[in-house]
Amino acid sequence: MTTYTALTTLSGKDQAEALGEAMEALWPEPTGVGVFEMEDGSGLWEVGGYFEDQPDDTELALLAAAFGARPFVISEVPDTDWVAKVRRELVPVEAGRFFVYGSHDADKVPQGSEPLLIEAAMAFGTGHHGTTLGCLRALDALATEGFTGQSVTDVGCGTAVLAMGAARIWPGTILASDIDEVAVDVARANVAANDLAGRVKCVEAAGFEHPDLSAAAPFDLVFANILMAPLIALAPDMARHLCTGGYAILSGILNEQADEVIAVYERNEINLTKRQEIGEWTTLTLQKA
Repeated sequence: MTTYTALTTLSGKDQAEALGEAMEALWPEPTGVGVFEMEDGSGLWEVGGYFEDQPDDTELALLAAAFGARPFVISEVPDTDWVAKVRRELVPVEAGRFFVYGSHDADKVPQGSEPLLIEAAMAFGTGHHGTTLGCLRALDALATEGFTGQSVTDVGCGTAVLAMGAARIWPGTILASDIDEVAVDVARANVAANDLAGRVKCVEAAGFEHPDLSAAAPFDLVFANILMAPLIALAPDMARHLCTGGYAILSGILNEQADEVIAVYERNEINLTKRQEIGEWTTLTLQKA
């Protein structure tokens, strides 16, 4: 069955949220409406609706004009088996010693690699995105340089691929946390699929706000692959929860945002040791003074 999307952009969170709310009253009504801040530093917000029937372009034009948005772009979305499509298009990813793959590529796991199974249906955090790939490469580099994580946590873990990578190479229990309940469920499913139950513990938490995280601190390695604004907000807590000499691997940072993140962390005595760019994304490795 063909479905439809209608997308526009405009300035200002309040205006965008008001437009999204107004779209809910359209007929035919949308099956879902999303309002997202664009991650390109433009300050624009994207508002989109998803429809089972073709939306009324006149109504959408009137809405766009009323809220000062750009004209909606209406597109047909053909019926697609997305999991099958992802399986065809997401090839395995190698990041140093780590090999991230779906079960359909289980026969391709190289001997001597550290395998990380992430199914196609759980595609965010597979290693194809520059942020996840950068963090895995940074982890591999630390381990190659002789660092061994004794107390490790993955804040904003998503699929928990970073926590599982650490668990593959170091002993002990790795903590993985996410603010989103669904993400925590996905993380637990991935941990079980990788036979790492008991090695990676997944909890629902905002930042370091969980008793298990408080009890395990200070950490000698913290992953935080989120976005610039929450990373900046997290900096003082990161300083409190990192041990002296401990490392933070940060990503979710656009290349042009990296200097600002570095400056904030340096003010909290967590200093840059390495930065890498993959496409438009930067990954930072920092160490507490």
